[in-house]
Amino acid sequence: MRLLTVNVGRPKAVEYTDAPAGVTGIDKRPAGGPVRVTDPGPKGTGGSGLAGDAVCDLRHHGGSDQAVYAFAREELDGWERELGRPLANGVFGENLTTAGLDVSGAKIGERWRIGADLVLEVTSGRIPCRTFAGHLGEERWVKRFTRAAAPGAYLRVIEPGEIRAGDPVEIVHRPDHDVTVKMEFLASTTRRDLLPGLLAAGDALHPEALRAALRYVEKSAADS
Repeated sequence: MRLLTVNVGRPKAVEYTDAPAGVTGIDKRPAGGPVRVTDPGPKGTGGSGLAGDAVCDLRHHGGSDQAVYAFAREELDGWERELGRPLANGVFGENLTTAGLDVSGAKIGERWRIGADLVLEVTSGRIPCRTFAGHLGEERWVKRFTRAAAPGAYLRVIEPGEIRAGDPVEIVHRPDHDVTVKMEFLASTTRRDLLPGLLAAGDALHPEALRAALRYVEKSAADS
């Protein structure tokens, strides 16, 4: 398992985003050298965990629990075949493009060591948005991406560090539960009945998903 590229984006004005300033950093490109990764701070004030990477809509993106976004090259290759066009590393807005790692099959709370020092923890899957659809320019993209249920993973920073293309990725902790990124994504989108099962992941789960699961359980109990 290894890191193919570390991708960062610069602010860019576009017509397809609803970010307040009309700019987005989704168009990420491989960095030419090492990149420092740290905890950016709480959502709403903290942006990307990667130095030099722009997060332009702090309402929905960035922050400690979405500090880093990873996507598997194998999934990009599958989309290349379906869409009939080349897809460069970073084109899905991912910070990390990996090889040999089942990103969407990772468990919530799973920890990865990348390079010598960086340790990340899986928190949730990525929910597609209007900006993502506009950036890709593919018809019905949000529905197609959702149907595939291979969203890639958001991660929080447990131990900061510097990473670069080619670094090894090692799974250093895999929790004893069955809550995967794919399951969390389905529960948050098309399979709300899966929400109670997310509670097995505990506090490792993205706080927004955890609150949604708790609300669902409370409402179900009240209705029964």
